[in-house]
Amino acid sequence: MIYEGGYSGKGLKIGIVVSRFNDLLTEELLKGALDCFRRHEVEELEVFRVPGAFEIPFVVKELAKKGKYDAILTLGAVVKGETYHFDLVASEVAKGIAQVNLNYETPVVFGVITVEDELQGLNRAGVKSNRGFEYAMATLEMANLRKN
Repeated sequence: MIYEGGYSGKGLKIGIVVSRFNDLLTEELLKGALDCFRRHEVEELEVFRVPGAFEIPFVVKELAKKGKYDAILTLGAVVKGETYHFDLVASEVAKGIAQVNLNYETPVVFGVITVEDELQGLNRAGVKSNRGFEYAMATLEMANLRKN
């Protein structure tokens, strides 16, 4: 037997945690995600804004503890600079989100893009394609898979 999640948003409650830092990119990711959820008939959405990507795992943990969401989508953008800050932030955000995914019963989708520069980020957040839409599709699939 094969188990898969579908893409219907009917009856789902989705939480979105989005970083304000690099908002040129994160706002485009959010627009793509909201477009996806609207097209797939998600009626219950709550968006939580945090200062930066590093703060995403804390809020995701708090939301997962409540258990009221069918899935949580994280959206952020970490742009490489001239220091090691990029590596530290990207690594810790990924670890934090993974930890929540394993410790709670709510699927969390990692939608934090890591890019070399803003141009690359713009290509991933809307100019060529919108990863926000793709991450939202994964969120729907995981929410429905968990329900099945």
